[in-house]
Amino acid sequence: MKKFVDIAETYFPTKITGRVKTPCYLISEKKIEENCQVLDYVQKETGAKILLALKAFAQPYGFNIIKKYLHGVCASGPVEARLGREEFSKEVHTFAPAFTKKQFDEVLQYSDHIIFNSVNQFNKYAHLAKSNGKEVGLRVNPGYSEVEVELYDPCAVGSRFGVNPENLTDFDIAQLDGLHFHAMCEQNADVLVRVLESFENRFGKYIDKLKWVNFGGGHHITREDYDINLLIETINKFRKKHNNINVYLEPGEAVVLNAGVFVTEVLDIIYNGIDIAILDCSAETHMPDVLAMPYTPKIIGADKPGVYKYTYRLGGISCLAGDFIGTYTFKNPLKVGDRLVLLDMALYSFVKNTTFNGIELPSIIYFDKDYTITYQKDFDYFDYKNRLS
Repeated sequence: MKKFVDIAETYFPTKITGRVKTPCYLISEKKIEENCQVLDYVQKETGAKILLALKAFAQPYGFNIIKKYLHGVCASGPVEARLGREEFSKEVHTFAPAFTKKQFDEVLQYSDHIIFNSVNQFNKYAHLAKSNGKEVGLRVNPGYSEVEVELYDPCAVGSRFGVNPENLTDFDIAQLDGLHFHAMCEQNADVLVRVLESFENRFGKYIDKLKWVNFGGGHHITREDYDINLLIETINKFRKKHNNINVYLEPGEAVVLNAGVFVTEVLDIIYNGIDIAILDCSAETHMPDVLAMPYTPKIIGADKPGVYKYTYRLGGISCLAGDFIGTYTFKNPLKVGDRLVLLDMALYSFVKNTTFNGIELPSIIYFDKDYTITYQKDFDYFDYKNRLS
């Protein structure tokens, strides 16, 4: 944990976290750029093309940095595809488990690559895509994953995602430009090696007939212990084996990993068998993955129960009884007005937050290498009202 916290304290010192309004998502331009430079190194060493997964990060101001390095975006439907086209202005790849005709017409307008989840959907829409000059692909099930939480495992038994080999028995592979698989979540390159082996065992006879293969997301490339050399070696070996085929990767977290924090303030401290600090935020509304995964975010100056002297359960301000971020220990007692800095909150946070209970959305704030605020988005009553009226 110490290395992770040291990184956060380097990029998010109190001279910036201590002066922003709370609650807020605070984003470091410097850290986003450093992440993108690592990803661009992989692109240059392999010829692979890396896309930003909008499902993890879809904040247009941040695109100004990211699009200098990455090849485009991957979208999960017409709304993300439109955002990618209008705000990122590079290649747009779109996949969804299924499209309505209305959705597909919009996806067709904004996308360069369209990836179908079944032969049925391909047969229904691919001719429209091809007649409009789009490249088309199928998502396939590689038959192997090491994702431990079933909620996030695309290859779990009964998965909604991807075509199996038996579905392609009578399929004319010449209709396809590429295949897409996704079977990873916050994992290292050694996992990709094993997933790729399974993918080739199941679909290898088709690969040399394609223009591209998309390795999906979940590659934690910018993590400190990630084996970049193995990733580069793996991609280069695959491309050489298959006639220099194009390879895409579509990470989300890796683009903004450790590039954002969540700053919140203690509003009250109560006791109910344990000391409880009520914050000016909510796990339920502002960081729903904390409850959905679930996970306990790291906090600067705090640690797990039993490490330090003072223990607090951190609670939010919604009416949900279980609106707790977690239980932490601190070196010193907390008091009303203290600020807490939750780590790694650029990803899967504001793309998922809600206005449940009418709780105000946190501001989104960017700052540059000189700790000058460069962008701030604030929300108010009308953001709540206009969603419902």
